[in-house]
Amino acid sequence: MPSKVTVVIPTYDEKDNLPILVGKIFDLAIPNLEILVVDDNSPDGTGDIAQELSLRYPVRVIARDQKRGLGRAYAAAFKSILDQPDKPDYIIQMDADLSHNPAEIPIFLNKIKSCDVVLGSRYVKGGGIVNWNFWRRLVSRASNIYARFMLDIPVYDLTGGFKCWRSEALERIDLATLSSVGYNFQIETTYRAYKLGLKICEVPIVFTERKLGSSKFNPGIILESFIKVLLLRLKQ
Repeated sequence: MPSKVTVVIPTYDEKDNLPILVGKIFDLAIPNLEILVVDDNSPDGTGDIAQELSLRYPVRVIARDQKRGLGRAYAAAFKSILDQPDKPDYIIQMDADLSHNPAEIPIFLNKIKSCDVVLGSRYVKGGGIVNWNFWRRLVSRASNIYARFMLDIPVYDLTGGFKCWRSEALERIDLATLSSVGYNFQIETTYRAYKLGLKICEVPIVFTERKLGSSKFNPGIILESFIKVLLLRLKQ
């Protein structure tokens, strides 16, 4: 029987991108795959669109009552998945804005056979970024170097959000004790996997800046990352 796969997609105001992304994922014809959308009560009606998609595709929806942060959205989704008696073999997480190319999902599913978690990396050979200005590139690169140095972890892209987990590996992360509410969730989960001795692999991806909708990036994300990484270092 083919491995069961769940793709987790957090959404907030992604009404234009979500239908395109869902269609592209199911066009891959990966057997035994479902999508779990976690919507933070998007004002633009993304949650309603997700519900409509669930009538056409194997899509489940977690509708939350307010915007609580990316980290909490993922934590809620992962808990929902891992609490199932028939949990998936693999769990993929990716952005809703089409910055992560769904055509690369089969690469993750092939690599995860020999790893505990696979990270999509912009900063290994073959990876890259499209349509970012100089300052955005600088901030991203500097944030990754800072986190890699402070946490002493041999991973080149700690801030990326395109990942694939073995369910049993994700269960060991102990989601209830994670402290990150926002985007630093990506760093904290990978760091915890490393400290647990899980096998972390990186595969090159090309990250393409969104064409539709508004970016969620803001200076607060940089500040949160700086502080949270420092706190993780102090806990060592």
